[in-house]
Amino acid sequence: MGAGAQQAAQAAGAGTGAGLLGVGAGLAIGLGAVGTGIAQSRIGGAAAGVIAERPEMFGTMLILLVIPETLVIFGFVIAFFLYGKI
Repeated sequence: MGAGAQQAAQAAGAGTGAGLLGVGAGLAIGLGAVGTGIAQSRIGGAAAGVIAERPEMFGTMLILLVIPETLVIFGFVIAFFLYGKI
């Protein structure tokens, strides 16, 4: 890459560092979502069994099912901060 092309890329804000930040932001949300899905599948199955036997535990099981969603929220916050640097 010539010096003129490098200067043009730096002026446009595009570069290897910006690409890696984009990949990192995508991984932060994507891996958080996959982890949440795995956790919620197991918790949901267990919660369905508990609610079938004890319907009064619905609120507790709902809270336990929502807790893994924080992984996606944390991933979103990290991606937001990374995207701000691009």
